[in-house]
Amino acid sequence: MTDPVDARLPRPADPAHLDELRAATDRAAATAEPLSSPHAGAPEELLARTEQAIESASADLLALSHDLHAHPEEGYEEHRSARAVADLLARSGIEAEVGVFGLETALRASVGSGGPTVAVLAEYDALPGIGHGCGHNVICASAVGAFLGLATVLADGGVEGTVLLLGTPAEEGGGGKELMARAGAFDGVDAVVMLHPFSYDAAVQPFLGRRQLRVTYTGIAAHASAQPFMGRNALDAVVAGYNGVAMLRQHVPDTDRVHGVITDGGQRPNVVPETAEALYYVRSATPETLADLSRRMEAVMAGAAAMTGCGYELHWDELPAYLPIRANLELAARWTRHQARRGRTALPPGVTPASLAGSTDLGNVSVRVPSIHPMIAIAGPETSMHTTGFAAAAASPAGDRAVLDGAVGLALTALDALVDPAVLAAARAEFEAAGGVLELADLLG
Repeated sequence: MTDPVDARLPRPADPAHLDELRAATDRAAATAEPLSSPHAGAPEELLARTEQAIESASADLLALSHDLHAHPEEGYEEHRSARAVADLLARSGIEAEVGVFGLETALRASVGSGGPTVAVLAEYDALPGIGHGCGHNVICASAVGAFLGLATVLADGGVEGTVLLLGTPAEEGGGGKELMARAGAFDGVDAVVMLHPFSYDAAVQPFLGRRQLRVTYTGIAAHASAQPFMGRNALDAVVAGYNGVAMLRQHVPDTDRVHGVITDGGQRPNVVPETAEALYYVRSATPETLADLSRRMEAVMAGAAAMTGCGYELHWDELPAYLPIRANLELAARWTRHQARRGRTALPPGVTPASLAGSTDLGNVSVRVPSIHPMIAIAGPETSMHTTGFAAAAASPAGDRAVLDGAVGLALTALDALVDPAVLAAARAEFEAAGGVLELADLLG
């Protein structure tokens, strides 16, 4: 006999599908060949010195991670977070600029000179109500650690090159990296490295392109009981559009995602709503399929207007759209090698479930500069990003380990690109073969 269900509480999802995904990943990981590179990279002596410099800064890095975690700030409001990074750098004798590229909470610091330029990216925005449920405190602290490790080696001499630390605001929907790119943040940069916490260690994980669509319907107000026939119900149009999206989902590729919320549904039940509004996130795996899905969404919204006799307006990408990540396998192979020295196995493409995919504005950078966005495990597969459980993991011992392991991986990958011309040449050749530099407007209009 089953336990009685309390109808007042939500019924938890059955974990069967997640269990199967985990089992399939374990089977694939058992036989997967890690990414590899034929190039020598930086000499071991330089790698070891950089790793030691990061370990020496571990107390400061973990303190930074926990400080950000305890004081979460949403996108474009990360004033305290950016200042915490600048203060830590100042204690190491490095000046950081805050409020660069036209964004109050963007940050830039630079060490070295001449040679190739590698940028290490730090995110530090949090989610409303959840805090660091995406682990951006780990992202930030690991980036700062990589930068400090590289700064130590560059200060010792013998390595020609430039390393930038770029603090990039508002990844959670605000598109800070796209705005920074338009302002020239990545001009002259040869490679970009950053990481993201996850439930697996993965050298490459798919990330979908994402657009935002706000649809506003305009109807005619009327008394909902006395003269409903004189009204045109804008809320009905929103509901029809929402249901249209539900029907659309059956006929899109498996990698496509559409999800929305009703942001305005009227004020009182006895007044036919004159205006109503919904906001959708529209995601797909390639720029081409994202553009196609966008056109289909427009048709659904227009149909809802026609059904209900309402007018409508579509507002695309009031904040920048996100492109799918174009991962650079040469740089990802360097990351894989350096995670192995930290006792981690970074899984190659095609092992972790492609369905566990979100979106990030790093995609917009990855079509401008050879880039990587590897994933580093801080929790098990049962703990999803954007949850309070994942937020707890971001300040756990596993999160702390990821800060240091990630900082080493980023720093040593960057050092390979700075020191071994063959690594950077291979990364550039791969980037050009994939289409070279692309602009957001050219892909989505």
